[in-house]
Amino acid sequence: MSKKLFYMILSVLLVGFTGAMINALARERTETKKANSLITVTTPERAMPSLRGATQWFNSLPLMEANLKGKVVLVQFWTYTCINWRRTLPYVRAWADKYRDQGLVVVGVHTPEFSFEKDAQNVQWALKDMQINFPVAMDNNYGIWNAYQNQYWPAMYFIDAKGKIRHHQFGEGNYEQCEKVIQQLLAESGASGVSANVSAVEPAGAEVAADWSTLGSPENYLGFDRTANFASPGGAVANQRQHYLTPGKMRLNEWALSGNWTMGPEADVVNVGGGQVVYRFRARDVNLIMGPAAAGLVGSGATA
Repeated sequence: MSKKLFYMILSVLLVGFTGAMINALARERTETKKANSLITVTTPERAMPSLRGATQWFNSLPLMEANLKGKVVLVQFWTYTCINWRRTLPYVRAWADKYRDQGLVVVGVHTPEFSFEKDAQNVQWALKDMQINFPVAMDNNYGIWNAYQNQYWPAMYFIDAKGKIRHHQFGEGNYEQCEKVIQQLLAESGASGVSANVSAVEPAGAEVAADWSTLGSPENYLGFDRTANFASPGGAVANQRQHYLTPGKMRLNEWALSGNWTMGPEADVVNVGGGQVVYRFRARDVNLIMGPAAAGLVGSGATA
């Protein structure tokens, strides 16, 4: 293999991680619920759906229609393990700070993809760890998601001061265009002192943009419900303690376990120290979702 850097995201679910070694890869979230496209709306699409479906609020009292009347609103759907959303965060964070005094209200809608993402303690940890200070609605029952007829993580909806959706962005990118939409809607609302310059954002760590040109490996999952290309001899054994071996040779994008593991529907738990996850990949970065099983917290793991 050449010394050329490769990019990829390991979004595997690994719980109870005890001394395991990661040699691995996975796939970007690009299935039907992920997208990367820009649709510009210059006339109203429809009225802003209600946020009443929220099961809990963070960083704010519940925001109802009366609270948002006359405000320009940016609603973003996210879930804290989604690396695609994570790379949009520095921009959304910057917009929330820059335009707050001109009347912009940023609302994060946390709609979980996995069961552990419904845990309020986990979401609270993510807010602190990722420095999210704007209002966040917890959407465990998909009430807001369904009201918006949303299908994507991440997705952004831009609402004008009259309560009409004027623009939406699905997936990563197009940040300059999105910020120009915010500026336009604020100007229309009569706000003064709105900057015409776009924010100078310098992402770091997991928030750095993907190197799409060199990505050769897709996202994958360790849990048996959604995994692909599992290569340990004998295959996966669901919900039972099992000793796994790695094959002598692995093809690109295959993965395997080594050691004693229990493979669950969403996560694999290592039962004895020294277990390994091995993944043959082609990518620049590896991101792992992991955490201690006893605490029930699955957060952002190491990047290699």
